[in-house]
Amino acid sequence: MNKESQTEVSCQNCEACCCRLEVMLFTDTGVPDRYVLDREGEIPVMRRLDDGWCAALDRNTMMCRIYEVRPLICREFEMGEPDCVDERDKWFIQLQ
Repeated sequence: MNKESQTEVSCQNCEACCCRLEVMLFTDTGVPDRYVLDREGEIPVMRRLDDGWCAALDRNTMMCRIYEVRPLICREFEMGEPDCVDERDKWFIQLQ
C-alpha cells in the first residue's frame, strides 16, 4: 500500500481512478445511449474517451453525470473496499 492509500479513502480526494476501468453493462439501468459503446457480438460497455476516462465523468467536478442511472458495476464498486484501494494504488503508482 502506498502513501496515498494510507490516507482516508474518499471519492473527493481520489481523482476518480475507478472511472478509468472498463465497465460492462450487464443490466439496463437507463444509461443514455450516447455513453454506451455497442460492439458486435460483445457485451456493451460504457464509452470511454480517447484518454481512457469514462465519457460520463464530468472532468470539471470529477463526478458522474449519470449518477442516478449509473451501471450496476459502478453502484457495487464501493469507496474504500479492497478493489477500490487496489485501483487507487495502481493509479498513484502510474503517476509517480
